[in-house]
Parts: sequence; structure tokens; C-alpha cells
Amino acid sequence: MEVRVGRRQLLVGVALVAFGVVMRLVPHPANFAPVGAIALFGGAIFGKRYGWWLPVVVMMISDLYLGFYSSMPFTWAAYALIGLIGVSMKRWHGWWRVPVGSAASSLTFFAVSNFGVWINGGLYAHTWSGLVQCFTLALPFFRPTVVSDLVFSGIFFGVYALAARLAAVPLSLEQ
Repeated sequence: MEVRVGRRQLLVGVALVAFGVVMRLVPHPANFAPVGAIALFGGAIFGKRYGWWLPVVVMMISDLYLGFYSSMPFTWAAYALIGLIGVSMKRWHGWWRVPVGSAASSLTFFAVSNFGVWINGGLYAHTWSGLVQCFTLALPFFRPTVVSDLVFSGIFFGVYALAARLAAVPLSLEQ
């Protein structure tokens, strides 16, 4: 069965991409950006057919301006995986789904992106101790990732739930 994206869904998707690009391009604290939350929200709302592309488009557009780097495929893949975490959230019920999904997003990004830095970069030896060093030195960047994922996920899911409640529509953009 083909899932079609309607005007409302397209507008939400474009708005999320535009917001993500702008937030990556304006000055901000390191690793404090909404891309992980966009991936999580996109997966949960748009589903696996369309949701994973939102963060990838954000990264493609903003990386055109910010520049490309050797571990870029790992970063983009991490966000696509986070979109799939969002898809799985559709089966979860309860208040805890957003914070748990957000934490899973942060951990996924940390693991995949830093593995990419280790494997593709020349900063660390390609040994177990080099991998440990890579992950250890990345720890200071993990806290802002966790905070931004939680804050932006709370905003996206909260605003969407409020809008859905006010409009008396179901909490899914999929048709």
C-alpha cells in the first residue's frame, strides 16, 4: 500500500528541514542542534518510508555550507538510524517514550559518529586503545548532545501533541 504525503505533512517536513538547517548554520554551542530530535520526531510521525530522510536532507544542505568531512557518511547514517528509532516509538506507550527515545538517539549518534571519526580519521590509532581514546575524548561533547536531543524532542513531540489535541486529530501524519 502506497503512503502518500499530503500538503500538511509536506509543510511539516519542509519546516523541520528548514529549522534544522538554520539551527546548524547559526552560532550555537558544540553538539547542541536539533538534528537528532528531527530524526526521532520524523521517524515517529512520518514512519519508515519518509521519516528517515528529514535529518539526512538537513545534513546535506547544511554540510554544503559548513563543508564536508571524512566521517560524514557515519554521521548521516547515525541520523538515519535515529529515524528508525523514531519509527519504533510508534509501538511504545507512556510518558517515558520521548525521554527514552531521546536517550537512545543520543547514544546512537555518539557511538556511530565517533566510530566514524576513529575509522576514517587520522587522529587515533586503529587499535583498541585508539578507539577507547576516541570515545573518551568525545565524552565532553556527549552532554550537549543529550541535552539538545531531550529539549528539542520535548518541544517537537509536545507541540505536535498539543496541536493534535487542539485540532482533535490523531497523532500520526501517516495516512
